[in-house]
Amino acid sequence: MSEPIRNKKLDTLAGAPTPQNTPSTNAPISSHAAEPKVSTIEEERFDRAAAASIFASNPQLVSMIQGKLGSLVGRSSGYIESLPAPVRRRISGLKGVQKEHAKLEAEFQEEVLQLEKKYFAKYKPLYQKRAQIVNGVAEPTEEEVAAGKAQDDDEEEESKSDVKVEDKAGAKEDLKGVPEFWLSAMKNHYPLAETITDRDEAALKFLTNICMTYLDRPGFKLIFEFAENEFFTNKEITKTYYYQEESGYGGDFIYDHAEGDKINWKDGKDLTVRVESKKQRNKNTKQTRVVKRTVPTESFFNFFNPPKPISGDDDEEDNDEELEERLELDYHLGEDIKEKLIPRAVDWYTGEALQFEELEDEVEGEDFDEDDDDDLSEDRDDDDDDDESEDEDDGTKPKQEAAECKQS
Repeated sequence: MSEPIRNKKLDTLAGAPTPQNTPSTNAPISSHAAEPKVSTIEEERFDRAAAASIFASNPQLVSMIQGKLGSLVGRSSGYIESLPAPVRRRISGLKGVQKEHAKLEAEFQEEVLQLEKKYFAKYKPLYQKRAQIVNGVAEPTEEEVAAGKAQDDDEEEESKSDVKVEDKAGAKEDLKGVPEFWLSAMKNHYPLAETITDRDEAALKFLTNICMTYLDRPGFKLIFEFAENEFFTNKEITKTYYYQEESGYGGDFIYDHAEGDKINWKDGKDLTVRVESKKQRNKNTKQTRVVKRTVPTESFFNFFNPPKPISGDDDEEDNDEELEERLELDYHLGEDIKEKLIPRAVDWYTGEALQFEELEDEVEGEDFDEDDDDDLSEDRDDDDDDDESEDEDDGTKPKQEAAECKQS
């Protein structure tokens, strides 16, 4: 399935010569620039050490430099303005040609989206049939079972395992569908598994289906369907991802924001908070009392209360980087559910999808040095040790490893 809707950065061409990053002087070829002097190893080491020392002892200087550099982004260097008028006219003409190209790119992305919606309508009956099988409403046909077995490399081993499963299930004839199908699939998807706590699992066992729908405007809605449970009254909990009306560079849709449904928690069952007990002593009577208060805690269900985009206030500049990371993680989780989990749910349930993920990781990470990987693994070990020593396991911490493949 193609991915026409992406959250691409608009600064991917930052390294190309533009009015923003071209030197104010003429290009080196025409100006006969002198050959740059290469410093010796000793000079380079000294310069780095001296700079590191200065920056380490002057955090305000670092902040000032960063602010100054940030204010220069997008400004013209004056190079284009210094060119002869005929050349500037041609550049304007090139921009006009590029503008026409951008229009075609936007049309291309729109047609891709319409094609994706067309085939989504064809997928929908298959998703409905999957939900019926998972929830025990219907059984797969012999043809569907045969088609599924044909994908296995060793049919003889598969048939043997089938006998074992039937014998094992004989004691539970009332077992319907595929228990904990979506919970197991989510736990096999590592980024999602990291957000699921032990407490969340008790509620996610009631998850009967995950589906999606496209919006009339650019965007999509994720729909989580639940059976009757002890945690909340919602039958469905949705989350909607909106994109900007105007296309970005290259005609791609640009992520704008997300909105989630309010969860109607039953009394004492809110998984997004925990109760803290604190002793207080009266200064006069010296008597102590226990005060309880609720504080936010980690939970998968925070997914439905997404972070808000940056408003641009100066007071929030210090938190911009952290907020950007949260927004990016939230966006990618939504995209993974839409593009990976929903279309290939059974592969995530069995764990077969992990093979494709590992192959992608190997391709993307093949340039890494082994020493770097070792350092990263040591850092993770150190972090895990710190977490175990500082935090108690109260079931509110997301799991650090993807769950093992779970089969009925």
